[in-house]
Formats: sequence, C-alpha cells, structure tokens
Amino acid sequence: MTTRTRIWMRTRARIWTWARTRRRRLVRVAVLVCVLAVLPATWLRLSTDSAVVRGGVEAAPSAPVAVVFGAGLWDGEPSPYLAHRLDTAIDLYRHGKARALLVTGDNGRRGYDEPGAMRGYLTERGVPGSRIVADYAGFDTWDSCTRARRIFGVHRALLVSQDFHVRRAAALCRAAGIDAYGVPVREPRDVTWYAGGLREVPGAAKAALEAAFTPDPHFLGPREPGVRRALAGPHRTGPAGGGPGD
Repeated sequence: MTTRTRIWMRTRARIWTWARTRRRRLVRVAVLVCVLAVLPATWLRLSTDSAVVRGGVEAAPSAPVAVVFGAGLWDGEPSPYLAHRLDTAIDLYRHGKARALLVTGDNGRRGYDEPGAMRGYLTERGVPGSRIVADYAGFDTWDSCTRARRIFGVHRALLVSQDFHVRRAAALCRAAGIDAYGVPVREPRDVTWYAGGLREVPGAAKAALEAAFTPDPHFLGPREPGVRRALAGPHRTGPAGGGPGD
C-alpha cells in the first residue's frame, strides 16, 4: 500500500467520523427542539384541564361576564369562526350563564374594528347593547385577558373561543387573576381548524412566557366602568335574549 493510499484512507475515515458526529448532533438538537416545543403545550393541557367546560353551554358554570375573543373580519363582518364564537356567547346570555358580554379585539388601524363588528352582530340578534362592553385594544390573547382584569375589573368570567385556542385563553386569563372557565366552540376538522391548531404550538410557548412574567399589555390606559354598568341593571332573558329592564 502506497503512502498516498494510506493518507487517502485516513482522510476518508476522518470525513466519515466527522459526518457521523455531525448527524448525531443534529439529531440531538432536533430532539431537544421537539421536547421544548411540546413542553408548553403539555403545560397548557395539564394546567387548564379543570378550567375547560365539557358538555356545551348548558354545562357551563355561571359567571358575571363572558369574554369573546376576536377572530378576524371578512369585508367588515365577523369571520365564520368569530360568528360561531358570538353565537355561543348569545347562547350563554340567553341561558343566564353570563349577564354581560365583553367583546375584545383589534381596532388598531383605520377601517378595521373587530369589537364594533362583534357588537353589531350581537345586537342584531337580540342582545341588548347595554349588556355589551367593547375592548378596542385586545390585540392578542394576553392583552385581552390582562385588560379584562386590570381595565374592566373582571374577576370571574367564561371565555368563548374555538377548542384549539380556549386552553391558552384560560391559562392566560387565570395568570392575569381571573377565575376563568373556557367554553369551547366546536368546529369541523377542516384546513382552517388544523391551521389554527398549528398556530397554538408557538402560541403555547409565548403563553408560557406571558404567564410567567405577566407583562403590561400593548395599551393599558385608565380603568373603565363599562362592565360594572352592564352588570348593574336587572337581567331578564327571553326568546330573543333580552327583555324588560335590559
């Protein structure tokens, strides 16, 4: 065997050893990333297991307020997912499970008013305007939760959102100091549902940080009496969700 051949064989052996070591490191990094991605989702599921209502609207406990989270507008009207949330909130109101509805969403740019569209949807279906309170700075789930507690004085609430999101909402609202119970809105397992579920993977990691550090929302502002006023009058429900005194 010539010297050149021996050198080539040693070099090739070193290259293979380096490649195997690199592959092993990449596999370890991939496993670590997967574990880190799963941990926040596991925390959400374990920490909110008792906070998610099973059995629909009729099984929900009573609370002064139902919080409805924004889910986008289509041509200025609630998207189908948002409409389903609002329909569930109407059912909660009609069944006497909540006396006021806090609609929270994005109004951070001209021509886009989630809370206003949500209020309009509710009033068109018989919920008295005096029972609806709008939070125009609910830019994300944490903002909606912490503002509900710090700005609107909500201490106990039902949370209305799709089943893939309601656990995160419950965890964050509880971290914000609200005795919160999630009421899941069931949806068909279509592309939109799976896309929403996929978003919850990074959303869970973000929620874990927010629950740990409880940062201020993007916009805090002064306390608002809207919820207190909405709860002040007598609550009577009827076929359309309202009645005398509302």
